[in-house]
Amino acid sequence: MTKQINRAEIKQQEKIRTIAYSMDLLIPGFYFWCPYFTIRIGGEIPDDHPYKYPGTIHDSIGIALVLPNYKIFTTYRNTYDA
Repeated sequence: MTKQINRAEIKQQEKIRTIAYSMDLLIPGFYFWCPYFTIRIGGEIPDDHPYKYPGTIHDSIGIALVLPNYKIFTTYRNTYDA
């Protein structure tokens, strides 16, 4: 049971990292995150070469809309740094 929880947590952290990457680079899309699930429409998977993208989101719940002209509307006001 513990291994399943850990795998689910790791999977959720990777989804949050993907949202952080997309928001950090202002890649157009709609993003919603909470402790139990995420919704990502648009965005990109982090390019981990030559190093793994270290960013994360430090709020447990939030929403963001990034428009193609580099406008971002979000409830998130912290840094993406780890």
